[in-house]
Amino acid sequence: LPPMRAAADKTIRLWTAPTWRCANVLQGHAQGVNDCAFSSDSLYLASASDDRTIRLWSVANGVMLKTLKGHHNYVFCVAFNPQSNLLVSGSYDESVRIWEVKTGKCRNVLPAHSDPVSCVHFSRDGALIVSSSYDGLCRIWDTATGQCLKTLIDDDNPPVSFVKFSPNSKYILAATLDSALRLWNVQTGKCLKTYTGHKNEKFCCFAEFCRGSRVMSGSEDGKVYLWNLQTKQIEHVLQGHTDVVLGVSAHPKQDMIASCATERDKTIRLWVFVSADDLPTRLPAPPDAPVGTGDAAGDSRGAAARTGAGGDTNATDGTDPGANAASPADDATGNGSVTPAQPGATEGSQPPLPEPAHTPGAAPASMPPSAPVAHHPSADAA
Repeated sequence: LPPMRAAADKTIRLWTAPTWRCANVLQGHAQGVNDCAFSSDSLYLASASDDRTIRLWSVANGVMLKTLKGHHNYVFCVAFNPQSNLLVSGSYDESVRIWEVKTGKCRNVLPAHSDPVSCVHFSRDGALIVSSSYDGLCRIWDTATGQCLKTLIDDDNPPVSFVKFSPNSKYILAATLDSALRLWNVQTGKCLKTYTGHKNEKFCCFAEFCRGSRVMSGSEDGKVYLWNLQTKQIEHVLQGHTDVVLGVSAHPKQDMIASCATERDKTIRLWVFVSADDLPTRLPAPPDAPVGTGDAAGDSRGAAARTGAGGDTNATDGTDPGANAASPADDATGNGSVTPAQPGATEGSQPPLPEPAHTPGAAPASMPPSAPVAHHPSADAA
C-alpha cells in the first residue's frame, strides 16, 4: 500500500514505500484536496475536495473512476467502510452523506451537525459511523438506518477537529481545539481520559491509536506527540518539522510512522522505532535532546526526543483499546476496559469558538510497538 498525500495544489500524490519516490500524481479536482482514504483492499482511493465533490480513483493506474456530487459546500473528510462497498463523507454544509461505491449514488443524507463536519469514521464492522464537528459534538450513527444513536459532548464543549474509533470499536478518540485529546467509552458515552501537552487550537490535526499502548497526534508547534494510553504521560516528542504537523500515519507491518506538515515545511518525514542495541555506538546527541536520554538518532532537523512530561500519572488496569492497532486480527481480543481516573473530567481551559478554519491538505493515521526511538531521514513531499 503506497503512502499518499493530498494538497491545496489540487493533486494527490502516491509514493512507493521502498524507494520513497513519487509513483503517481492524481489530477482532476478543481480546488484543494482536504482528505483521502484507501479502501481496505487497497484497490481504490477516495478524495474529498473544496470543489464539493468526492472522487474515486484506481490505485493501480491512477485513473479517476467516479465523481460523487451532492454536497453543497467544501467536502472536508471521507472514509471507506471495512467492506469497501460504502463511503461516508462530511462537509462544511454540516451534513454527513453515505455513498454506494459501486454505483456512486448517495444512499443517505444525515443532517448531522450545526457547524462544519470535521471528521467521519466507520467502526470495525461497518455498522456504526462516528462524526465530529466544530459544534463541539461527536455523534454515533447507525449505518443502515441513518439514525443517531448517541451524542458525545464535553462540559466545556470545545470544537471537535478529529475523531476515530479504536481498533476494537469500544472507544473513540477525539481531538478538540482546546489542545486536548479525549478518550470516550462508546457504550457509556463517558469521557475516560484526557491527553494534553501538544498545541491544537486552529487546525484539524490527525490523532491515532498506536501499538505499544499509545495514542499520538500532530501538533501546531511542529512536533508529533505520543502519550501512554493508560497513564496519559507523554512518552515521545518527535521533532524535525518546521510548521504545523497535520497528518500522522503508521506502517501496517513495520515499526515506522510518517508525519507531514504544512506551508513552511511541505515535507513527509519517516520515523523508525529501533532498540538501543541497533543504534550506532558513538551517536551524537541532537542539540535539542534532553541531557541523558541517549535514545535519539539522526540529524538536528529531525531528532526524536523522549520526554517525561505530562499530567495525571494514575495507571489503570484493563485492555488497551489501541493494542496491536496495526493488526485487525490481533485487536479482536480487546475485551477489557479503560478505567477513568476522573470520568468526564477535562483538563485545561477552552479557547473561544473559532470561525471554521478551513485546512486544505491532510492525511490519515496509525502506528507501531514500543522501543526507543530513532529518526529516519525525511522524504521531501514538495
